[in-house]
Amino acid sequence: MIITALAAALVLPPSPALADPAALTGMESRYPHAIRLQHGPERGSILVTLHRFEVVDVLRAGRSGKKFSKIATFTDPASTQTACCGHLYELPRQVGDMPAGTVLWAGSVGLRSETVKARIWRSRDAGETWEYLSECARARHPVGLWEPDLSVDAQGRLNCYFADESDGEHSQYIGRTVSADGINWSAKQKVVAVRPRGYRPGMPQVRRLPTGEYYMMYEICGQPDQYFCEAYHRTSADGADWGDPGWYGVRPTTKDGKYFAHTPSITLAPNGTAKGRVILMGQVLMTASGKVDPGNGRTVFVSENGGEDGWYEVPAPVAVPGAHDDYCQNYHPAGVASLDGRSLIGFASDYVAGGRCHTSWAAGSLPPFPPTS
Repeated sequence: MIITALAAALVLPPSPALADPAALTGMESRYPHAIRLQHGPERGSILVTLHRFEVVDVLRAGRSGKKFSKIATFTDPASTQTACCGHLYELPRQVGDMPAGTVLWAGSVGLRSETVKARIWRSRDAGETWEYLSECARARHPVGLWEPDLSVDAQGRLNCYFADESDGEHSQYIGRTVSADGINWSAKQKVVAVRPRGYRPGMPQVRRLPTGEYYMMYEICGQPDQYFCEAYHRTSADGADWGDPGWYGVRPTTKDGKYFAHTPSITLAPNGTAKGRVILMGQVLMTASGKVDPGNGRTVFVSENGGEDGWYEVPAPVAVPGAHDDYCQNYHPAGVASLDGRSLIGFASDYVAGGRCHTSWAAGSLPPFPPTS
C-alpha cells in the first residue's frame, strides 16, 4: 500500500473519534484555512488561521486533531481596520534563505485604504511567532485584490495567486506573480481570464498532488444564469503553465449533476493509492437544475485518482444547513484529512446568538477506497 511520505514517517494514530462541532474560539471569527505541517519538530500537527477583522488568530492541534489551542495572534500594520481572505502555506523546499518547513500566511490587507495589497507573513517556528516578509501584488482603490494563495512550482519558485479587479479588460481575473526568494516579485501574469468581461474568476487554491502534478480549484462569478459563482478546476504539469487563460476549466459535478456555488476550497487525502483523493468543500450545494439541494451545508465532494475520477458526496463534518451567499455561513469551509485518510477534520463558520460569526470544527468519517457505493 502506498501512503503519503508524512504518514509513512510517523506512527499513525487512530482516526479521531467523530465529534460534535465545537467552537475554535469564543470570539468572532470567519474564513478558516488549515494545513497539516510536513516538516520540523511539529510535523504532523494541524495549523489553522481565522480572521477577526484586522486580527489573524493562529491555532494548532496535534497529529490527531483532537484539541486546538491558540498559539499566536498578529495584525498587519497595513490592514487599515480590515484584513481578509488569508491562506496558510508551508514551504516544501527551500526558497531563497527560507528552508523547507517555513510557514507563510498571505492575505488581502488595506481594504479601506487607497491600495489593497496581497501581503505575506512568515513564521519560522510552526506558527508561534510571525514577521512580515513581502508584498506579492497590489491593486489601487476603488478596486480590490483578493484571496492570495501560495505554491512552489516545479522550478522551485514561489508563486502567489490572487483574484485581481484592476485589469481594464476583465472585471476580475486570476493572476499570479513569481519569486525566486519570496521577497522580489515578478509582474502580474494572467492565469484565468475569461470572457465576457463581466465574468469574475476568483478564490484560487493550488495543491501539489502526490504525483507531482498541480491542481487548481476556483470559482467563476458574474454569470446571469444558474451557474453563478460555481466551482471549476484545472491542472498543470509544472505549477507554472496552466493552459489557455480564456478556458473556463472543468466544472466538478456528481453523477446526478450536483455542484458547488461560492467559495470552493480543497484539501488532499491519502487513500492507499499513488494519486490519493481530492476533497472539495463549498458554500452552497446546488442541484443540476440550479436549485439549492436538500444536502446544502451538510455535504462535501470527494474524487479519487488525484481528482481525475467523478465526484461523490460525503457528509460534511460541520453542518451549516442555512448556508447561502453570505460572508459568514459556510463561507470558505476548510478541512484537513487524518493521517490515515479515514476521516476529515472540517472547519466552518455560522452565526451564533447575537448575530456574531463563529467558526467550529468537527471530525467526520471518509469512505474506504474503493468506495462501497
